[in-house]
Amino acid sequence: METNNDLKEVVRKKYAEIALQDIDYSSTCCGTSSTCCGPTSIESFDYTVMSDDYTQIEGYVPEADLGLGCGLPTEFAGIEEGNTVLDLGSGAGNDVFIARRIVGESGKVLGIDFTDEMLEKARINCDKLGYKNVEFVKGDIEDMPINDNTVDVVISNCVLNLVPDKQKAFSEMFRVLKPGGHFCVSDIVIKGELPEKLLNAAAMYTGCVSGALQKTEYLRIIRESGFGEPQIKKEKEIHIPNHIMLDYIDLDELRQFKTTRTKILSVTIVAKK
Repeated sequence: METNNDLKEVVRKKYAEIALQDIDYSSTCCGTSSTCCGPTSIESFDYTVMSDDYTQIEGYVPEADLGLGCGLPTEFAGIEEGNTVLDLGSGAGNDVFIARRIVGESGKVLGIDFTDEMLEKARINCDKLGYKNVEFVKGDIEDMPINDNTVDVVISNCVLNLVPDKQKAFSEMFRVLKPGGHFCVSDIVIKGELPEKLLNAAAMYTGCVSGALQKTEYLRIIRESGFGEPQIKKEKEIHIPNHIMLDYIDLDELRQFKTTRTKILSVTIVAKK
């Protein structure tokens, strides 16, 4: 039985490897499709099968887009000029730089990540852009080095599924937000049951699938963390390509899974403190 620390180490290693590959997904089919290419050297899970197209968004920085998201949280986050924004699991800085365009010179954007290689990549990107009001901080989402009541908006893109204790994560989000502040997260949830072999696959965990909660459970945790009623701003079904599934289950199991009503969903959720 893997412990929470074991799972975190698996995630850290996988995302360190992704950061070091230096692949420009904006110039590949992944920039416009959710079912294609990806970093094939990292086991067999395609880490870009859930990604959305950022290329037309103002403030987009191709070097910061590793194709690891499952939505566009900044689209629904209600970020305003002068806000302080915190991005959880900021990676190479993709959503941070989008948020920076919105908050302008008078605002501030913080990115938190626990992978040194991602933080280095993000800081290099930030230095090239010359932003003085963007900061990347090393930290654990379950125990953030951020002061209480200091953030206007928390955003996150397909990261909370990588956090073993999601109750702690949402409680930390509640703590750092100012009264009246809110979060907007894009994440993966499940309706139905995944095959046991998928649940036990480390690559499916780091790919945000086997770590996904049931949709009802996810919303319950948000409410129990003190937030107001969560609102689902966008929902789409994610289809994991058969050739990826067949690396973890056999053909008969895949056929059986296809007959169930189980759905893997990307949801973008907003809730207010």
